Amino acid sequence: MTPRDTGAGGAVTSLRVRAEGDVGEEALAYVRTKVRAALERPGLPAVDGEVRISRAGAHHDERPWSAGGEIRVGGVVVVVHAREASAHELADRVQDRLRGQVERLTHRGSTARRTAAPPPWRGGPAEDRQDRQD
Repeated sequence: MTPRDTGAGGAVTSLRVRAEGDVGEEALAYVRTKVRAALERPGLPAVDGEVRISRAGAHHDERPWSAGGEIRVGGVVVVVHAREASAHELADRVQDRLRGQVERLTHRGSTARRTAAPPPWRGGPAEDRQDRQD
């Protein structure tokens, strides 16, 4: 049960997908492809981290596939966990969760949503405050 380290390659060079247990090369490649698809997008800061996938040895487990990852996107750590019945379902779930967290991360720092002036109750434009005083 020695973990196998595989690099993600492409633009996301410092991301590792690590497999533990009875994980085939096909499943590992599919998870790697899905993780890269979620993290390779224009304008995204540097990505560094690791995603670990494993398959439980117990045959009675309903969801034997599990994944966990800690990925640093710029200066923010994104954490993802998932459990599914098959490797393909696990890869799709991890991709969805990573994509959602990266979307929230990129929109959180967006300055396009901010107004140019503070609201009147925080010392905004003087004409707004005078209207309420009259």
